[in-house]
Amino acid sequence: MEISDKLLCLFNAEVTAEDDDTYTVEVPRREIDTGSVEAGEVYRVALVSRERTDAESSTASSGGSRSGSSRPSSEPQPPVDIGEMRYVEVEDIGKQGDGIARVERGYVIIVPGAEIGERVKVEVTEVKSNFAVGEIID
Repeated sequence: MEISDKLLCLFNAEVTAEDDDTYTVEVPRREIDTGSVEAGEVYRVALVSRERTDAESSTASSGGSRSGSSRPSSEPQPPVDIGEMRYVEVEDIGKQGDGIARVERGYVIIVPGAEIGERVKVEVTEVKSNFAVGEIID
């Protein structure tokens, strides 16, 4: 699955039924507080299932890869690029005292100088296959 470079935030939410044949997906307050999204604005919303679709299952079982790509699809690409700005929440502190944040698929962004629980805006300065380094901007 491709994830747009325009992705502002990513969170799990329940779809709840309203009284008038409409449904609601609640946005966590932290996304408003950090400026990822603004109340009253209109956004495109993508809903991603927690389970694999039949098409994904058959591709995975056949070992298919993207045409023209020398790298098999079983090796996902890092979900960030050098120079990309991201809002991240620091979940842990690494052995060397740097903040650890996780984004899509559990991919790690190391944030030097950050503390557990901080939500910061970072600029990605280094990207490796299993982690990236981000410098605090805000």
